Amino acid sequence: MHIEQAAEAELREQLATLHDQYDQLAARGLSLDLTRGKPGAAQLALSDALDGILAGNYRAADGTDTRNYGGLDGLPEARALFGGILGTAPEETLVGGSSSLTLMYQVMEFALREGLRGAETAWSNAEEVRFLCPVPGYDRHFSICEYLGIEMVPVRLLETGPDMDQIESLVAADPDIKGIWCVPRFSNPTGCVYSSNTVERMARLPKLASGQFIVMWDNAYAVHQLYADAAPLDCLSDYARQFDTMDGIFQFGSTSKVTFAGAGVAFVGSSERNLSTLKAHLAFQTIGPDKVNQLRHVRFLQDGATVAAHMERHAALLHPRFEAVLDTLERELGATGMGSWTQPRGGYFVSFDALPGLASEIVELAARVGVKLTPAGATFPYGKDPEDRNIRLAPSFPALEDVQACAEVFALCVKIASIKQRLSA
Repeated sequence: MHIEQAAEAELREQLATLHDQYDQLAARGLSLDLTRGKPGAAQLALSDALDGILAGNYRAADGTDTRNYGGLDGLPEARALFGGILGTAPEETLVGGSSSLTLMYQVMEFALREGLRGAETAWSNAEEVRFLCPVPGYDRHFSICEYLGIEMVPVRLLETGPDMDQIESLVAADPDIKGIWCVPRFSNPTGCVYSSNTVERMARLPKLASGQFIVMWDNAYAVHQLYADAAPLDCLSDYARQFDTMDGIFQFGSTSKVTFAGAGVAFVGSSERNLSTLKAHLAFQTIGPDKVNQLRHVRFLQDGATVAAHMERHAALLHPRFEAVLDTLERELGATGMGSWTQPRGGYFVSFDALPGLASEIVELAARVGVKLTPAGATFPYGKDPEDRNIRLAPSFPALEDVQACAEVFALCVKIASIKQRLSA
């Protein structure tokens, strides 16, 4: 039944049935959580061999004793391995601690307070500092900007990536726009993969801008494909070298959803000049990263082929969870006109767009029967979705039967909110 074609009496009858089902769910006392894209326990167990893998041999390939101080830019073999994921050379790669978010924050704060090329280039010299934010997008990117007092400018996220026509127009017109956030492969939350044209134009972007403009390229899901036919991502570095814009590019990644989420390895790729100035900044904060953990990861992951095989095992665990959500949405909502959703070929999320004005109500309805969803608005700057319609679903962490239950509760709440809105129109 399509909601626009149903008679009022039919809608009222269905709503009464849905309310009965909802009351039955409330009586069950559910406690389910679909809020964040965390790896499940079985995924984490895929990397248990990290524990003890060094077997007392703490020497890196060049003889460095990884138990000691130093090595601010990371082990050479770690820079080679993880630079391969980013598409940067070892000398263009810095390997740090467990969190890529930490590296992103450090780059943003450094550019804002101190300047990538000295104090005269600090963004804070300007009265206003703005950053482009593709929406829907990643809430933690937005939190960094909000905390640092950087104004966020939403831009449209299309199936091919951010709307480059809109972005290029904004950048050319406003010198206070200092950068853009990107999640280029299996974007959070839509799962889109940036097209070749988008990647090429993104690499050109620093040349269109005034001052120290940077592309913050958070390639968090670079190796996280769920299906063999998932679209590849062009190498941003190849284009940036061609256009001589590596100074305006910072690429990030981590093993947070590859090995242990709380004990992984994070890395950043950029020009050698950028990394040199960044290291000088970091030297006041740390004597060096956890090189023992870097060495563990190098010996466990070894090379690109080993990483790919390891990620296939992750995909085997994630497949059923994503299929449970997508099959339920199609079965329950596919012909109703009550919403639309993405069908990602990788990453960690499904993005759902309800009818305008209903996301907050749907999230609240689900919460009342014990199903936690990502807060409505979380995928927009300042937590404010102007249409109140986007909801991010994260099926990776719960057990499969819980994912199925969450999806069914979610679909029920979408129906209740949608029919109520239609009847009140």
